[in-house]
Amino acid sequence: MDFLTKEIIYQKSSQEITSLLYEALIDNTKQAIQDIEASKLIEANGKLKKVNDILERLGVGINYEAGIIADQLDALYNYMADLVIKANIKKDIKPLKEVLSILEDISGAWQTAMKNNKSTQIQQQLFKKANAYEKNVMVYERDMNTVEEGK
Repeated sequence: MDFLTKEIIYQKSSQEITSLLYEALIDNTKQAIQDIEASKLIEANGKLKKVNDILERLGVGINYEAGIIADQLDALYNYMADLVIKANIKKDIKPLKEVLSILEDISGAWQTAMKNNKSTQIQQQLFKKANAYEKNVMVYERDMNTVEEGK
């Protein structure tokens, strides 16, 4: 993940920040797996603590008014946090690979949803511009030989 200043982060939407958090989760999980394989257990411990911290923050930020998907996402975050703790205690990479797989799936789905949302927003903006144009366009009526506004 690139270095981000506070100003850049404050300019991001909540969806973009969530995407950055998923990216940080994936990066830290991958690095922790590498550290365990290289017997750098202290470094792995630090990265796994970051992973659990981010998972906790994501869980706190869930909008539970979104319905059942919010509850399922919370359960998934808790499941991954439990796997990370077990992997950290035993220094076992198998649960971390499962966490990584889940994170990559969630992150991919999140990226797709953000792209679809952006294209929908662009379409809505174009529609609003077209409506604004149509409201202010001059219309020539043949029958009356007059010019009217906004028809």
